[in-house]
Amino acid sequence: MDIGEVAKKSGLPASTLRFYEEKGLIKSSGRLGLRRLFDSGILERLALISLGRNVGFSLDEIGLMFTSKGPEIDRELLLTKADELDKKIKELTAMREGLHHAAACKASSHFECPKFLRILNIAGKNRLRKSNKLKK
Repeated sequence: MDIGEVAKKSGLPASTLRFYEEKGLIKSSGRLGLRRLFDSGILERLALISLGRNVGFSLDEIGLMFTSKGPEIDRELLLTKADELDKKIKELTAMREGLHHAAACKASSHFECPKFLRILNIAGKNRLRKSNKLKK
């Protein structure tokens, strides 16, 4: 399959496919003129990359899953990521419920609403946590 066909079937732009190849996540099997060619298993590999990205794995983490023997997924890493998602779901659920409350709240100002103030507190803690992770 040439890069154009892979792009069409995967829904990814050719530039993303080239970037993934540069990162070592995928590998072309050759060329037809200037166009990269890929084996039929490329779509499955791209689906795994997409799944990994959707659940929050970095490209580097995903790259570690691909070995010369095929994908080997670290089960401990999956559990860690699942725990992170559970925590994020709880935070997002609390914020969603707070926003619904704030939209219907009878307080004259949102800053007089205790529930809205809790949302701000959660958002502030999340921002601080993300900032600290980037510094590490």
